[in-house]
Amino acid sequence: MADDDRQMLQGFIDVLFHEAKHVSRLDAVLRAEALDLPDELRGIIELLPPGSHARHQICNQLNSALKGHGWNSAYGTVE
Repeated sequence: MADDDRQMLQGFIDVLFHEAKHVSRLDAVLRAEALDLPDELRGIIELLPPGSHARHQICNQLNSALKGHGWNSAYGTVE
C-alpha cells in the first residue's frame, strides 16, 4: 500500500477542520466528493451520524468504521 493511500484520509480530516471546530455530516460528505476520495473512503464517511461533530468525534467514528471493515491496515487511522 502506498504512503499516499495511508495519508489520504488524514489529509481529508486536516482540510475538513482547517477553519472549523465543528463540521456537519453533510459538509464531510460533500468535501469527500469534492476531493474525489476513493469509493471505499466515501462510503465510510457516509456512515457518519447526522449532526455537527468536533474533530475527535469524527476521527473516532471513522477509525471505528475503518476497523470494522478491516481497512485500517490499508488506510491507517486519523487524528
